[in-house]
Amino acid sequence: MSEWWTYRLEDFLLFSPRTYWRMLELQNAALWPLHLAMVAAGLAIVLLVRRRPDGANLWVGGVLGLSWAFVAWSFLLNRYAAINWAIAYVAPVFFLQAALLLVAAVLPRGLTFDRRDSIGRAGLPLSLAGLLLYPCLPLAFGRPWTNVETFGIAPDPTVIVTLGLLLASRGPWLAALLPVPLLWCLLSGLTFLAMDDGQAWLLFATLALILPLLLIRLVYPNPRAPR
Repeated sequence: MSEWWTYRLEDFLLFSPRTYWRMLELQNAALWPLHLAMVAAGLAIVLLVRRRPDGANLWVGGVLGLSWAFVAWSFLLNRYAAINWAIAYVAPVFFLQAALLLVAAVLPRGLTFDRRDSIGRAGLPLSLAGLLLYPCLPLAFGRPWTNVETFGIAPDPTVIVTLGLLLASRGPWLAALLPVPLLWCLLSGLTFLAMDDGQAWLLFATLALILPLLLIRLVYPNPRAPR
């Protein structure tokens, strides 16, 4: 038996890159044109947080929670788990994240999207990047448009949009809502790294951007700039 240190990251990959992208093509073909509605819903909640943060809680939590649940069911369980058995254990965590987002949305002061310091202002551009730039990655990486990943359909942009909106939020539920999206960025980044795909570094860059901001939040937990 080989020693554990002789293994490389790609030795743990349970599928080929071609199989992964084919899976995504099948997901997109089955759900089109739902992508347009999901991106529109994402843009609507980002605009709502920007214009009327005090009234955004229920709508933002609802859209994000339902998006996480739909991705868990349609992508993780019905697609990804067929080529990666470990995803069957990840999908329930996505359902848990969906439930937490929905509960935080309906509880009084569970989560408010009115953080207006530099950290809060950094969150909305990150969400917009997940909504508008992430679907353009096939063009950047020389892949067909059938490989597009969009908010509410694929996990990575859904996670990035969520993290951006959470950066613009305050409340006692925030600490419970951050671990799952952060861990997914790490897991997905390592998967793309094992596939020798440059998209891994976008997820690692997201972590590199967000983690310092979260450390600053520990020092200044609840600032709210005057309107």
